Amino acid sequence: MSESAGVIAPGRVAVVTGAASGIGLGLAERFAAEGMAVVMADVEEPALRAAAGRLSADGATVLAVVTDVSKPAQVEALREDAVRAFGGVHLLCNNAGVGGPHDALWLIPRGDWEWVLGVNLWGVINGLQAFMPLLLEQDVAHIVNTASIFGVFAGALGPYGISKHAVVALTETLHFQLRAAGARVGVSVLCPGAVRTNFGSSARNRPVEFGPSLAATEAAAASQQRFDRLSRSGLEPAEVAGIVVDAISKSRFYILTSNNRNDAVRRRGAEIIAGGPPAAPFP
Repeated sequence: MSESAGVIAPGRVAVVTGAASGIGLGLAERFAAEGMAVVMADVEEPALRAAAGRLSADGATVLAVVTDVSKPAQVEALREDAVRAFGGVHLLCNNAGVGGPHDALWLIPRGDWEWVLGVNLWGVINGLQAFMPLLLEQDVAHIVNTASIFGVFAGALGPYGISKHAVVALTETLHFQLRAAGARVGVSVLCPGAVRTNFGSSARNRPVEFGPSLAATEAAAASQQRFDRLSRSGLEPAEVAGIVVDAISKSRFYILTSNNRNDAVRRRGAEIIAGGPPAAPFP
């Protein structure tokens, strides 16, 4: 039996960050439909309360916890709230993410770097450090870290793409360490392609503490427009959630949601072996 068999089942508990919209909401809805109790975490309180209210009205067992995943104390409080409400956690989805600017790396202000890496990378690290001791105590458990297809082919999209490459590497390292420890905790890295979400407007939640963001250049605006077009043509979050559930049940490590970037993924490996330089991953 795989370490993840039985994770998604009635009576189990899932924690999903970034759960107020997009992929996170799709995951929360699917886990609730599977009979799981769902702890929904998000920094955007009105949207979180509304989403959790809808699921609860449909009969789901839901707890909403306002959480900034870049803050370790808030992620630890999320764990404590989950344990207090449900006694344990079997599935952790470190899903919260933001976009950020696509400008030349040397022009991007430090505040933007700190915001993107704080959520996309440190949010995952904080989740692991807060929840891993709890997950190790369960009879069965699984972690899904959300990266991106931009994390497995040649670098693109500025700090966002960089953070997603880091999440893939982090999750690979975690896999090796869990296996070496003989832990009953499965792990997967979700690398979605285009998904229909409001992700492109994530700057609405950028804290003022990071100062003014860089005014978009013409090239950065074109990159953002291309990213937005991809999102509009992508999968529905519910479809991604179905792919994730299937992957967990089969203990699949890399979870890709489409095959249209397979050539770019293969090309990157060949370019590394050949010495490069990398070709642009898309026109």
